[in-house]
Amino acid sequence: MNGSQAGADGFLGVIMLDTRFPRPPGDIGCPQTWARAGVPVRFQTVRGASARRVVQEQDPALLGPFIDAARGLVTEGASLISTSCGFLAMWQAELQAAVPVPVVTSSLLQTADLPGPGIVTFDANALGTTLLRRVGVPDGTPVEGLAQGCELQSRILSDDTVLDLAQARKDVVAAAVRLVSRHPLVQTVVLECTNMPPYRAAVEQATGRPVHDLETLLLDAWRCAQSSSTRRAG
Repeated sequence: MNGSQAGADGFLGVIMLDTRFPRPPGDIGCPQTWARAGVPVRFQTVRGASARRVVQEQDPALLGPFIDAARGLVTEGASLISTSCGFLAMWQAELQAAVPVPVVTSSLLQTADLPGPGIVTFDANALGTTLLRRVGVPDGTPVEGLAQGCELQSRILSDDTVLDLAQARKDVVAAAVRLVSRHPLVQTVVLECTNMPPYRAAVEQATGRPVHDLETLLLDAWRCAQSSSTRRAG
């Protein structure tokens, strides 16, 4: 277990990749992200699950350990499960089937419910049609990735211990600007990567579009879960 905080109504359980790169507030794996929102959280790392294995290799051998992690968190009292990588949407159905509480693997899950969506992803080459269809992303939804080898992408793939946050913000903003420039009908930007929420405000300012990510989706899911719990208790 990599950190814990719990309340009477359970906690958000986040299944983490096995990484060491910096996670500023807003990042799904940063405790401050949830502390500032008053959401109790626990993190569980899947050993050996590097960003490269999950994003680029999409290694099926990791599914079992992720299911084990989800079940372990639920046994400890998690009332909502998420992950620290948007590409784990590929196992949304399997993880949800394994546990009795809501599972929200990725910000991609909300895409079909948003007006005129466009996606900014960590790696456009790896985000294929099969994965998108598995989570109901409408066919033809525009996708724009980070520039190959940019600061944010290279530091995460190499699991570096340093990250130039100002440059990372520029990397995400540049991808979002390319998205709306190439697809001007995009009305809403979805940030696939769980490391991108720290730059949400900058993307909104640069694109003039509302921006959704896993942090915003999970906060909504948490409020819904707590409201349902209150109704049941009443």
